[in-house]
Amino acid sequence: MGSEHRDQDKNRPRPARPAAKPSPQANLVAGPQEAPAGAQRLNKAIAASGLCSRRKADALILAGRVCVNGQPEPNPGRQVGPEDTLSVDGRPLAAPQNYAYVLLHKPVQVVCTAHDPQGRPTVLDCLPEQWRDLRLYPVGRLDYFSEGLLLLTNDGALAQRLCHPSHHQPKSYEVLVRGTVPPEALETMRRGMHLAEGEKLAPVTVTAAPHPKGMLLQMELHQGLNRQIRRMCRDLGLTILRLRRVAQGPLRLGDLPSGAARELTPDEVTALRRSVGLA
Repeated sequence: MGSEHRDQDKNRPRPARPAAKPSPQANLVAGPQEAPAGAQRLNKAIAASGLCSRRKADALILAGRVCVNGQPEPNPGRQVGPEDTLSVDGRPLAAPQNYAYVLLHKPVQVVCTAHDPQGRPTVLDCLPEQWRDLRLYPVGRLDYFSEGLLLLTNDGALAQRLCHPSHHQPKSYEVLVRGTVPPEALETMRRGMHLAEGEKLAPVTVTAAPHPKGMLLQMELHQGLNRQIRRMCRDLGLTILRLRRVAQGPLRLGDLPSGAARELTPDEVTALRRSVGLA
């Protein structure tokens, strides 16, 4: 009998096991959901509007100043599409715009800002009308009494790379100084010098040639210290009569007149983006 009961138990159907509950760890390793067509990260969408750089967009989002479809959005990586409405500080964001890249020959007595509280002329005042509504911003600076090559763009990712120390590009300058330049001063620049304020400078490539008004120095810098050339010449007892930037990375000022601007060629844009790892 016992054997018969055991055979019946084997043939009796067993109840199904309940489905296993997904573990919390499963959600952590699950891949991201596929973004809808045309979607992009929120911070990238803000930068593409020309409002600011992507880094600044991150700060605006984290500060709670950005809304998506009327709701505050704290995540810079949130995917947004063309159907979403974005606003910053309650103001609707402009539609994404095409990037523009403009090379300006900045004149002297013009400031490298979009707005000047003292009412001085800005580099945006130098631009022709067709570029004034593109939300262009200067990349880097030239001081008030310096002139030469200055890049303006609404490409926030490129501007951020160009201004970051890890992507610093060599910049070339023509510097006209009064009188003669002692050979010892040139050697000091070439070796690398300490400024009066204490900063240690990298070696500078420099040559000197006679000029009707003094000596013309051709200088190539690989650092981005504020007013570096003026401070170097000050410490070496040299008086600057004119300071002009003539090259930055793959860009050249050429014979562009002072106060004039031109768009970069496609090849220049490609070379510039490649130089900072964006192409």
